[in-house]
Amino acid sequence: MKEKLTALFQPYVLNNGVEISNRLVVAPMTHFASNPDGTLSEQEQRFLSNRAENIGLFITAATLVADGGKAFVGQPEAIHESQLDSLARTANLLKAQGAKAILQIHHGGDKSIPALLNGKDMVAPSENAEVGARALTEAEILALIDAFGNAADLALRAGFDGVEIHGANGYLIQQFYSAQTNRRTDAWGGSQEKRMAFPMAVIDKVTAVRQRHNRPDFIIGYRFSPEEPGENGLTMADTFALIDALVEKPLQYLHISLWDFYKQARRGADATITRMQLVHERIGGKLPLIGVGNLLTAEQILAAYSTGWAEFIALGKVVMINPTIGTLLAEGRADEIVSELDPTQADHYGIPDMLWDMCIKGSPWLPPVVGQEWKPVDL
Repeated sequence: MKEKLTALFQPYVLNNGVEISNRLVVAPMTHFASNPDGTLSEQEQRFLSNRAENIGLFITAATLVADGGKAFVGQPEAIHESQLDSLARTANLLKAQGAKAILQIHHGGDKSIPALLNGKDMVAPSENAEVGARALTEAEILALIDAFGNAADLALRAGFDGVEIHGANGYLIQQFYSAQTNRRTDAWGGSQEKRMAFPMAVIDKVTAVRQRHNRPDFIIGYRFSPEEPGENGLTMADTFALIDALVEKPLQYLHISLWDFYKQARRGADATITRMQLVHERIGGKLPLIGVGNLLTAEQILAAYSTGWAEFIALGKVVMINPTIGTLLAEGRADEIVSELDPTQADHYGIPDMLWDMCIKGSPWLPPVVGQEWKPVDL
């Protein structure tokens, strides 16, 4: 096994000339632990302090770009100049361990939490009366595009190696692309091309920030979810169209969001083939793909990489309960990797308090817990 694991530690050179030391990525994980002002807390600092060793790319928790879009208690922010020092501390903490530090930039849209919006309206591409969200105005759409650019600017100046645009998991950017949540009839909705306008505008704004700073080495990635449930939800055909547009942009990587690495397509493509394979084939080598999906052991991680469906493998749950997962894999210590969370673990694996309480209650979105049934999610 040790010799086989060396395949995960081949370097990869991105299209902007930046070399990534290996094929391991820490997936963005919500910590529920930032300070109320969106800055780095002591508990977050502890969580991040030893999880980036022998990791190629470390993607941070979804970081809010504008007041009024907070979707998590304790969500980090990249909105104000006052948060620059906190962002720099996060970037330095990850880079000091040898990983490339990537800030994921995000807005919740109609998945925002009303109690966390500081009196602002919940907004979305179209009205969602069920949750109390109103449709964005044209001026607000343009302001949000600028907000993503501002977050990228803060990330660059804070010393991050790049940003990942969060276009997945049903949040604002995906809400614009999905006909299920975007029922606009103006330039920002209607046809597939118009529904794609907001994601493309965000990418253009972020790349303009990189150009303004003359920093071609600054990495820009894009994360997406390949399908949605519901009659008007995204299908693989929609995702193929999105990929075709994304590979024409000056991005460095694409990152698929999946609960199960091997989940087969549901609609809009051959349902006997996995989404991972379909997406990778559609990209056609134009950009590297980060794959993810419940990979909890060294054998599973290696098997996923060996499919050839992804240039990088992202890990989340296994990172939570194996803080030094990169080193364990690098040194071939596969037998030391744990795949279930032990509620009696004295140091709580360094997991912040609120997240720890959620972990021990059990959830398919969190690591399996010793003695508890863990049910898969059909997404």
